[in-house]
Amino acid sequence: MYKILVADDHPLFREAIINTISTAFPGSTTYETEDIESTLALVKDNDDVDLILLDLNMPGMTGLNGLLDVRNECPTTPVVIVSAETEKQKILQTLSYGAVGFIAKSSSKKVIGEAIQSVFAGNVYLPPNIMRSQAVATPSNECEISPEKISSLTRRELIVLKHLTKGEANKQIAYNLHISETTIKSHVSSILKKLGATNRVKVVVGCGDIDFNQYLKR
Repeated sequence: MYKILVADDHPLFREAIINTISTAFPGSTTYETEDIESTLALVKDNDDVDLILLDLNMPGMTGLNGLLDVRNECPTTPVVIVSAETEKQKILQTLSYGAVGFIAKSSSKKVIGEAIQSVFAGNVYLPPNIMRSQAVATPSNECEISPEKISSLTRRELIVLKHLTKGEANKQIAYNLHISETTIKSHVSSILKKLGATNRVKVVVGCGDIDFNQYLKR
């Protein structure tokens, strides 16, 4: 299956994460490191790692610089932050530094497993409360999406986008709309292209205040 590195300085938490991985992804190989130095050494010697679960507060991390070091060492390997950090802007900043997701350490095993699965499916993962929160909004206009671009979406794409802004993953949207997950992925790709966004997080941020009823009435 997968090769996953769990980089965290707390042995009990590493054990809990590895147990979750074993349950959610049977047959996967897991590696463990406890500081940034050993993490960089391991990924340098194992360029076939499929995913890195990285703690923000390991020894040697020095803020987000450790994340940058890991991304520079293995730029094609997805990195998901697993942390007790609660400050929304810092959580979002990890994405701008190259992470493809953020999992709260307080998450249940089920949520952690689903988050990892979502990342393997090519999605960017954030906790639903972060996705929905008004505090997510960036102070710049980087994520602002014009009404003209929203109007370019089909009715079905608007409905999918409405679910995206609620922080729902593709699988959940597919279930709610009674269509296949493959179809949802196709809609999401089309939405990103039409809105000129590089990932679904920017779409959610830029569309957080949209009155979908207004567009769906047309």
